[in-house]
Amino acid sequence: MDKSLLDTDIFSEVLKGVDPQVVARATAYRAAFAYYAISAITVLEVVKGFRKLQREDRIQEFLSKLPNIEILTLDVRSSELAGRIYADLERSGQGIGRADPIVAAIAFRHSLTLVTGNMAHYQRIQALGYALKLDNWRT
Repeated sequence: MDKSLLDTDIFSEVLKGVDPQVVARATAYRAAFAYYAISAITVLEVVKGFRKLQREDRIQEFLSKLPNIEILTLDVRSSELAGRIYADLERSGQGIGRADPIVAAIAFRHSLTLVTGNMAHYQRIQALGYALKLDNWRT
């Protein structure tokens, strides 16, 4: 098992604990590495989701758990790489929005496998020649 960055969809499933496959993989990962790694983009997306539901209690509960999670931020090198990925995707007519190239760049920059259920978006990045490592805990 590789050290990994959890994308928002998988991290949300870990928090919900519904999918037994994801729960089993998450449990094994925590046993091996002691904590999860997520991007600051995931923090933004989780808070946004709870805010749309007007669930301030869930936002505070989520934020209280962050000290036990590694949060990777967007530094200059990741920003440059994300910009390149984003431009290459748009130039090839395969845009996927801004968040996914940023998450991919953060994972790549830190030499982490990106764990996601959104393989189609990230495989577009791989198809452009970026050596992004992917895993899907749902399968």
